[in-house]
Amino acid sequence: MNWINSIRPKIRSLLTTKRDVPENLWVKCPDTGQMVFYKDLEANQFVIPGSNHHMRMDAHKRLQHFFDRGEFEVVPVRDVAPDPLKFRDGKRYSDRLKTYRGDTELLDAVLVGEGTLEGQDVVAAAQDFRFMGGSLGMAAGEAVICGMLRAVERSTPFVLFAASGGARMQEGILSLMQMPRTTIAVQMLREARLPYIVVLTDPTTGGVTASYAMLGDVHVAEPGALICFAGPRVIQQTIREQLPDGFQKAEYLLAHGMVDMVVHRHQLRETLARLCRLLNGDTAAVRTARSIAAEEHGYLNGGPVEPKTIESLARSYGDVMDAEPVEEPERFEPRTRDPDGKPRSKPRDGAR
Repeated sequence: MNWINSIRPKIRSLLTTKRDVPENLWVKCPDTGQMVFYKDLEANQFVIPGSNHHMRMDAHKRLQHFFDRGEFEVVPVRDVAPDPLKFRDGKRYSDRLKTYRGDTELLDAVLVGEGTLEGQDVVAAAQDFRFMGGSLGMAAGEAVICGMLRAVERSTPFVLFAASGGARMQEGILSLMQMPRTTIAVQMLREARLPYIVVLTDPTTGGVTASYAMLGDVHVAEPGALICFAGPRVIQQTIREQLPDGFQKAEYLLAHGMVDMVVHRHQLRETLARLCRLLNGDTAAVRTARSIAAEEHGYLNGGPVEPKTIESLARSYGDVMDAEPVEEPERFEPRTRDPDGKPRSKPRDGAR
């Protein structure tokens, strides 16, 4: 009977074996509860087809969707001290870094790449929320600075995709020091008259919002993105009042002048390319961009632009309306002022 005992475990394993199903095979929409196949979601740039909810994207996929043909070169970042404070809570900070680096295949929360965007050279950086909530530490701050300096070196626009929970508490004041350091790098971009465009994604909060994420020439937000310094729950508990619907969301900030535009992810790449051309003042390539208003002397990012160029660009999109002749009876009478400052109508037919 030994042969029966030898094959019994094999028969049991054949009958009870379950197929391994990936955990992320299906994704649930946070708004509607709709279940979406992961491959379909990935093909749709991580936007839920039914509700248009914008899911979070990792840094590598973000840059792949941004650059032409998904090709870019990673900009090297200078090494920093991995655990300057020897921080430890429930787990050593150095061990946490090893875990996140293994899970995300990133050195830290910011990935910097250089490539082309519709044929024009661009340097871009993307924060990855998977890496400790995209928090700003010494390595992340150094990556942002290296990206900006690379843009200055190559004289190209710099585009930042912000997604962060704020400064990294495990590095204490050293993480807060990245706020003025990145601000100085932004100033170097301005002195070089290079475009700096910020894309605010969900979520952008804390010290990142209080520094380089709100210092761009143009601020573009994705629909539904949470953009704030302190979260709505903290504010509501502090002031003990009910906050309005959509408070601190991208659409709310657009209505109150905190961001310049809210752009769907499917139109984001085209919009960023158009902005880069426009802010660069490239008169040859800017014809593909939207027109802007100009006075007698127009300026794009500090560089003078011929007004006729802007006018011809606007006419190509039908944004300029020529004045039509108006009959004499339909014209408004020009007004002048008496010596005492009171307005009076100018008499016609040469009368005084």
